[in-house]
Amino acid sequence: MKEFTAAIFDLDGTLIDSMYVWNKVDQDFLTERGIEVTEEYTEAVRGMFFETAARYTIETYGLTESVEQIISIWLHMARYEYEHHVKLKPYAKEYLETLRKKGIRIGMATSSNPYLLEPCLASNGVLDYFDAVCYTSQVGRNKSFPDIYLFTAEKLGQKPENCVVFEDIPEGIDGARKAGMYTVAVYDKASESSLEYLKQTADRYIDSFSEMAGELYG
Repeated sequence: MKEFTAAIFDLDGTLIDSMYVWNKVDQDFLTERGIEVTEEYTEAVRGMFFETAARYTIETYGLTESVEQIISIWLHMARYEYEHHVKLKPYAKEYLETLRKKGIRIGMATSSNPYLLEPCLASNGVLDYFDAVCYTSQVGRNKSFPDIYLFTAEKLGQKPENCVVFEDIPEGIDGARKAGMYTVAVYDKASESSLEYLKQTADRYIDSFSEMAGELYG
């Protein structure tokens, strides 16, 4: 593991076990409208901005709700789960605490929404651990591009080559590598189909944050 001055984390599927929430939201939202949830739909909307996913859903199923109405419904459905049921992955909090003690700057680069993120991190006791929380909506491009990682590094006051990025999806690993950052792929059940790609492409692969214990220099 290389030396680094900043650690940048994805949220969903990396720091927290939350991917089930969106499957639940998809299931409940579409079922209420008499629509069967397909694997094709789930894969299509994964990683999309809320606006893009809502527009795709409207066009795919001929829904009458507006983009804004659908986003509001989705966020309301998801917030309760994020605030009350979503937990950090094992050893994630311990690792964040270790980083803080070592003086490592901690950032978050996420496609999530502040309405969901803040209550979730607060309920897990780590909201104040982050020196910068950045959203893909702020840079206008998804995680397959380096923008969000470069933006987060800038907010942390760090050079890209001094940052390590923790991600659970191929798009995130690809974008972080394009940004010139060291990448660590983190196992998540929702990304099992991409496991071999993650292992081959990331600079390092871990099954759990327990593997990071004792690895910080200094």
